[in-house]
Amino acid sequence: MVYDLEKENKEIQYRYKDLISNTYRTLDEEQNKLIRKAFDIALDAHKDQRRKTGEPYIYHPIEVAKIVANEIGLGATSIACALLHDVIEDSEYTYEDIKKIFGQKIADIVNGLTKISVMNHQNISVQSENYRKLLLTLSEDFRVILIKIADRLHNMRTLESMRDDKQKKIASETVYIYAPLAHRLGLYNIKSELEDLSLKYNNPDVYYDIANKLELAKDNREKYVEEFKKEVSEQLKEEHLNFTIKGRAKAINSIYRKMLKQNVPFEEVFDNYAIRIIYKSDAKNEKFIAWKIYSIVTDLYHSNPQRMRDWITNPRSTGYESLHLTVLGPDKKWIEVQIRSERMDEIAEKGVAAHYKYKEGFKQNSDDRNFEKWVSQIREVIEQQQNLSTTELLDNIKLNLYSKEVFVFTPKGEIKILPVGSTALDFAFSVHTDLGMKCLGAKINGKLVPISYVLQNGDQIDILSSQNQKPKQDWLDIVITSKAKSRIKAALNSEKNGQVAEGKEIFQRKLRHAKLNFSEEEVNNIQKFFNHKTSQDLFLKFYDGTYDTTDLKKYADSKSALKNFFQRFRKSSNINTAHEESPTSDLDLIVFGKDEEKLNYSFAKCCTVIPGDKIFGFITISDGIKVHNDNCPNAINLRANYDYRVMPAKWVNEQRYSSRVRIQIEGIDRKGLVNDITEVISNAMNIDMKSISIESNDGIFLGTITLEVKNKSQLEETLKQLRNVLSVTQVKRI
Repeated sequence: MVYDLEKENKEIQYRYKDLISNTYRTLDEEQNKLIRKAFDIALDAHKDQRRKTGEPYIYHPIEVAKIVANEIGLGATSIACALLHDVIEDSEYTYEDIKKIFGQKIADIVNGLTKISVMNHQNISVQSENYRKLLLTLSEDFRVILIKIADRLHNMRTLESMRDDKQKKIASETVYIYAPLAHRLGLYNIKSELEDLSLKYNNPDVYYDIANKLELAKDNREKYVEEFKKEVSEQLKEEHLNFTIKGRAKAINSIYRKMLKQNVPFEEVFDNYAIRIIYKSDAKNEKFIAWKIYSIVTDLYHSNPQRMRDWITNPRSTGYESLHLTVLGPDKKWIEVQIRSERMDEIAEKGVAAHYKYKEGFKQNSDDRNFEKWVSQIREVIEQQQNLSTTELLDNIKLNLYSKEVFVFTPKGEIKILPVGSTALDFAFSVHTDLGMKCLGAKINGKLVPISYVLQNGDQIDILSSQNQKPKQDWLDIVITSKAKSRIKAALNSEKNGQVAEGKEIFQRKLRHAKLNFSEEEVNNIQKFFNHKTSQDLFLKFYDGTYDTTDLKKYADSKSALKNFFQRFRKSSNINTAHEESPTSDLDLIVFGKDEEKLNYSFAKCCTVIPGDKIFGFITISDGIKVHNDNCPNAINLRANYDYRVMPAKWVNEQRYSSRVRIQIEGIDRKGLVNDITEVISNAMNIDMKSISIESNDGIFLGTITLEVKNKSQLEETLKQLRNVLSVTQVKRI
């Protein structure tokens, strides 16, 4: 391929100038020299490299640096590290070279950003181990993870050039871990964009449907905001306030979540955009002005008290501050209004990075402590749960990434922020590990309650303890915070350590007898084969004699399912089964991989698949290839953690197969309704209806129908015709 190098060099210089156009106003000469030096090294390191699009690779680090500078708001050191973030991995430059040129601080950050070298795909998920390293870097220097998020954001923005299966893998990783991390670090705009882009590649039909509807509603939305502005601005100007009012559509993924949660179509999501009032203030009057604006808005419009959120008096643990209220706006429709100062707005936009800009003059210390405490807890969880698989570790940590929060008080009136759903036992561990270990019960607002009591906003908690109390196994079902879980598990496991060590030795001897190697990969695979959550559980089974060499030989016999799946699943002429979920006699129904091979498969039970659905294959350890719907609830987890076991799949002859699906139908009850519904299904569409169940309550009916359809297009046409039946308001596949 021929490239216009002169044109590309001009473009590189243009992009660099665009990057530094803002930094010259905010950074001194020495800092700008540092950025220039980093750019020169990155340009040299990547001079012969290109991206999948064919563009010079240097475009990528420049764009990541722009995100770091403009959208996250980090300084010269971080901008330089963003420019250098792929240099150690992708060029001849070493850690020592970077340290010699830029010093240890930058070298350490760039080293933290260097990805794990490519491992053999037979090992446990490369990406999962990358997640563990990602989380470990949090407490070393939070800039590492912020730059990682910027790197991921630019990769998501330029994902079009990748193959479809790679797009889904990267999108799944993004929504699985990077979006929750961005959320927890207060990068709400970036979090929303990551989620939207992930939805775009994981479920493009839904994404473009909502995006198109938002675009069509844009004129009405802008007209509404102008009307709101006009009415509110007059009142605010009378109070001599310095402010701006902005309207924005809510994130596509956020709207989609509401559609699913409320079980309504796009048109019935009443608050799919919001209005933001941002005001100037000094530190002293910041809170006073927010409530003054609140009073003015609620004098003009009726508010919904159940949807009022005061994040100024009690900021979120991310440091987020804002007043949220929902009012009946100019057109008598509910609209969310957010009130915040310029400082609050910058923290909401740029997250934890903005905290350090406002340390002086504002009440910021408690927010910093909350963040630093959370970081230290993450570190403790990782260090104390080394025996957990990375997937289990992530599940524990993610509980505290996305969770909403509850505000409670100690007996002395000190505020504590915990995830919604936390119990009195979680609170005890949040105060001190020893208090949690010895917890007997609690007094909530003076009333005695058990340790399983679920905390409510405003509760004042006094923990009751005893020296004789010890953690119990059922405590793990009571707590939800990662700190409490890790402490309880550590205490329970300490008694088993001797048995685990002895069981491990027995396990290693049995492996040798079964002619298997002892390795992390083998342990993980055997653990999954016997359905154990941890390797400790596996070793204990060998300690107590539950398993022996015979069991390991059973595992060895099944091992070829993953190692040699192409040979194992090649078309077999003598296989014939009538099982509904395993149409192995129709091996040309679905083909797998780039070469479109005909392999044995069965359908996963966690989702329903009908011909025409977008699908993928997943290679299980002991049960062959399972075919999943692209929208399967487990799809993101499988792609994020086990991408090397995901296979592209496509339909070959969808007309030869029929499948049962269930649909839900609801609306306003009337005479003749059931007859009209069956008329569409049986006569108009000529579909075999296997069952129908319709209940009516106070004039509203809800029904479930099981149909035998040939393919997705037949189902969609049926759903379309059912929606046209008089008094039917909603029809959907379930």
